[in-house]
Amino acid sequence: MQGLGDRLGPIFAQLPPSYSPASLDDLSKFLAACATQTPLAVEVRHLDWFQPLHVQQLNTLLENLGVGRVLLDTRPIYECPDDPQLSSERRKPKVPLQPVVTTDFSLIRYISHPEQQMNQRFLAEWVTHIDQWLRQGKQIYFFVHCPVEARSPANARHIQQLLEQHGAPVPVLPWNAIAPSPSQLSLF
Repeated sequence: MQGLGDRLGPIFAQLPPSYSPASLDDLSKFLAACATQTPLAVEVRHLDWFQPLHVQQLNTLLENLGVGRVLLDTRPIYECPDDPQLSSERRKPKVPLQPVVTTDFSLIRYISHPEQQMNQRFLAEWVTHIDQWLRQGKQIYFFVHCPVEARSPANARHIQQLLEQHGAPVPVLPWNAIAPSPSQLSLF
């Protein structure tokens, strides 16, 4: 990965839903060994990680090691009247959102609803958080998924536009000059 040079951003370890806080010592050893190599973020999925005692233990570990916590936001697909994942092979986990930045960067995985208007209230919250973190000198990576992946580029473009309209300190991207609009390629 280091061959990517200055193009290499944080790498994230996505832990399986079976990886519980009972494995905290194992996680601590793994992160301590890896965190010195490259910026690293971790995504937990076992629901016990979201209990107050384990939240504090995890966040303290990550802060001490300079490891980011992946912020997974699945609210748009679970708190809307429909289920846009019905035909999806890989359903996203339903975990509580805890918008905490544990190091000088954060990686946000936003699982957008295919209908842009269903995302508005969630994106409004993100714009506020992201603006605040950017002004604190944090680097934010906002990664957009959608159960209908063809809609991911437009949803990513929309959050960028909202941040610009809000006056957040984000670089202007040349997306509006690209014709035709970009489309999502397939990974599989």
